[in-house]
Amino acid sequence: MGMAALRIPHPQGRLVERLPVVRGRYSENAALAPFTWFRVGGRAEVLFRPVDADDLMSFLEQLPVDIPLVVIGAASNILVRDGGIPGVTIRLGPALAGIGFGVDRVRAGAAVPSGMVARAALQEGRVGLAFLSGIPGTIGGGLRMNAGAYGREFVDVVIESEFVTRDGNRCRVPVADMGMGYRHCSLDEDGIFLAATLRAEPGDPEQIARDMAAVQQAREQSQPIRSRTGGSTFRNPPGHRAWELIEQAGCRGLRIGGAEVSTRHCNFLINTGTATATDLEHLGEEVRRRVRDATGVVLDWEIRRLGVPGEIAS
Repeated sequence: MGMAALRIPHPQGRLVERLPVVRGRYSENAALAPFTWFRVGGRAEVLFRPVDADDLMSFLEQLPVDIPLVVIGAASNILVRDGGIPGVTIRLGPALAGIGFGVDRVRAGAAVPSGMVARAALQEGRVGLAFLSGIPGTIGGGLRMNAGAYGREFVDVVIESEFVTRDGNRCRVPVADMGMGYRHCSLDEDGIFLAATLRAEPGDPEQIARDMAAVQQAREQSQPIRSRTGGSTFRNPPGHRAWELIEQAGCRGLRIGGAEVSTRHCNFLINTGTATATDLEHLGEEVRRRVRDATGVVLDWEIRRLGVPGEIAS
């Protein structure tokens, strides 16, 4: 199902014929499952890989306003639905994956994996970024959702971000103007992060190494990091931890099709090998229903669900 062509009629013809001329690459009916950590989901109507920031900004300046736009990075916290993603899906590439250190800061491109920034900080002897090694995904994704792990969040280290709006306007945004809260950033959803400047002061390399090792040990002991998963499925409700509510509702190990609630950490959903995106989403919704019935608490999705739902198997 996930490999089927996206069937969305366009009276004006193929979508790619309406898109701006770019230096990067357009791919029609492009498979997205190989990019996602769940390894499931449908196709992009058009996938665009810009060669650099200028190519991206030029594309956005000329993009017709009625064409839907989605951005993916490492796709670690994304569920692409089986019906695929209409419009244009953008995947940022190596030109937006640079890392550069200053006296007390680091500039990291939006396409850089967060863990790579943590490792670079370790090599440079910079403190405060070890928690990034516990966050799957890229710097851009971390900014978009104010990702966090082990007591720290992006908002704790961000100085400013570089951002391009839907109409191609590039700007620098201080962290105070980003509206960052728990798993939230208030900047326009249609805009795209290009980079972040993070605090990275010199420190004791041995202590940094110990901090990194502690994060990795905690992840390996408590999370199904070697499974096809999408990270934390639900946000922690105020005053609660999601996994405890899921445990209380008896959902540990619950399965629908090839999708399973992890027995190691029950705020993680797993593709056991045969799951569809529909299986995973329906399992998540069943967990939400059972938690609500058992505890009265409504869980909110942390995983971003994108695209058109697939058909329900009979």
